[in-house]
Amino acid sequence: MSSSQAEGVIRTIIREIAQTCLSRGQSLSETLIAFMVKAVVLDPRNQFNVDRTLTKQDVQKLIELCVDRLMDQTSPTLNTIKMQVYFDMNYTSRREFLEVQQKVLQSRLPSLSREITDSRAKTREDLKSLYGKIVSYVIQRSNLGSATDISTVRETTAALQSVFPQAQLATFMSLLKQDKEQQLSELALIVSGIRLFNKDSRKGGEGIQNLPAALNETLPAAAADIESELAGCERLAWQYTALLEKICERNECPVHPDLLKQALYNTRQHEAFLRLILADIIQSAKEVTRLQSDLKTRMTLLKDTVHTKTTVPTSQVFPHFTALASLWTGLEGQMLLLSMLTNVASGLRAFLSAQSLLSPDQVELLLHGLQVQTDADRCSVTAGATETPSEMSSCEWCFPESTAHFEDVPLQYKGFCGFTLVKNNGLLLPGNPKIGVLKHKEKYYAFSSRSAAYEFASKADEFIAAAVEMAKRQPELIQLLQLHQEFASVTPYSEMQSGEKLLVKTISKSDASMQTETHPLETNIVKSYEWNEWELRRRAIKLANLRNKVTRSMQTHASHMRRHNSTQTFLPKDAVSQTKRDGESNVPKAQVYLSGLRGGTNMMKLDLTRAVDE
Repeated sequence: MSSSQAEGVIRTIIREIAQTCLSRGQSLSETLIAFMVKAVVLDPRNQFNVDRTLTKQDVQKLIELCVDRLMDQTSPTLNTIKMQVYFDMNYTSRREFLEVQQKVLQSRLPSLSREITDSRAKTREDLKSLYGKIVSYVIQRSNLGSATDISTVRETTAALQSVFPQAQLATFMSLLKQDKEQQLSELALIVSGIRLFNKDSRKGGEGIQNLPAALNETLPAAAADIESELAGCERLAWQYTALLEKICERNECPVHPDLLKQALYNTRQHEAFLRLILADIIQSAKEVTRLQSDLKTRMTLLKDTVHTKTTVPTSQVFPHFTALASLWTGLEGQMLLLSMLTNVASGLRAFLSAQSLLSPDQVELLLHGLQVQTDADRCSVTAGATETPSEMSSCEWCFPESTAHFEDVPLQYKGFCGFTLVKNNGLLLPGNPKIGVLKHKEKYYAFSSRSAAYEFASKADEFIAAAVEMAKRQPELIQLLQLHQEFASVTPYSEMQSGEKLLVKTISKSDASMQTETHPLETNIVKSYEWNEWELRRRAIKLANLRNKVTRSMQTHASHMRRHNSTQTFLPKDAVSQTKRDGESNVPKAQVYLSGLRGGTNMMKLDLTRAVDE
């Protein structure tokens, strides 16, 4: 069966299950039905083979099993899965929620912003209408009051005219569209800051809610409610754990042990969600405290700037107004976040089935004579028994004394003991990381006792496989213990689509090979590297001294708009030549003797030169 055909079959199955449940009075989401189809197929007791094509009988059997599970309103498993689906579809992390809210706020303004930026107003009436649209844009962007409230419109118009008079519309219309949008955003922030300043000075602020006071009142109340609900949830989980440990072994429990374990899963899942919500509320309270402190500081600086001054430069006050608007937007985001968290916590109560399984009187009667241990008590009992690495030298253990950031180690099974989960047929006992954390195949496991750690470490792969098989029979454990990596075909509810390939066996591993050049890149030598610390200090001092230096340059008329020219010439080269060989000759030296020069009358010239041929 091809992937497209498989997706078509899955859609048909989901559609038929939804119609059947609707005919019986239950309207269920496709996400819940899709996960239930996966859970039924993964359950080995139902004998579905994902490697072969489903026959008509298999499809009919799958539909019947899913409908039976979805219509069992007394099943704690179904309520737990519904709780998980509801939480994943409605809860959003703080950062994502604030980003989404900002996008939602901006999505309401494109049409109005387009009307303003595309306007070609010329007449006085058109310019007046354009200015009114800008006022409406500022009110909707700032979210300070209603655009239909007359007092809010008047106050916003007065604040806008102080920074952007109507006479500047001509200049505004001559700008590019991108510049217009940027100026609108800046005007919205400045006008919002002015209105907030006027509200703090008791000179305006009509329609602006007192967010700091509201948050100071609602945050502690919401945190107290969640803490109270969390305490009751923890107490019920401890009681059910004690019942499963003691009473069920004696077969004295009026409720089947499987139902009691499913109720424990329901309680533990509710507890995990409440802890997550409470952590977000505490973080929100810290953020609100910081925002209020910054808002108060900024307001004081602004008052000092404009105190007893008739006119103040815009460069001094506009940044303060913009900062006020940004801080107020942060407080609004925290208020919306708190509303979302309280709504999610309230919605979770509809999926609690543990309270209805046994009445408080029945629980108290069954626990008579038994000591209910809290999670902290269980950890304190085993706190002194630490693992000895020498006794389990073949395994790698992590201890608080030898592991950095030990508290941040991601524990498998959400910190519950994997050995107890398998040996006690699904019992959830919190692990105590202080006795030692087992590191097996880059994953970390905590245990409830020293003996449990030894036995699990001796056969870790077998226990891990057994835990996966147990999750196939109890599908709520996949989300509760964060086992999505063990089930390649099961994704978180928030990422699930109704048309996914639910029955296609995924490939978790594959062999691959590749070949590259020996040295694809040349060695990069950083010539500026210096190992000597004193040389680095000398460079730092040199760079620091540059702060006190000034570089000056000047340009003359002769060099203005000139460019550098360069030419290349060939220099004359040395040249030599060879001629005939040198020749020489030798002739007699002329010698002439004159006689009779001393007082004589007859002077005689006598040639004494030797002959050439001698």
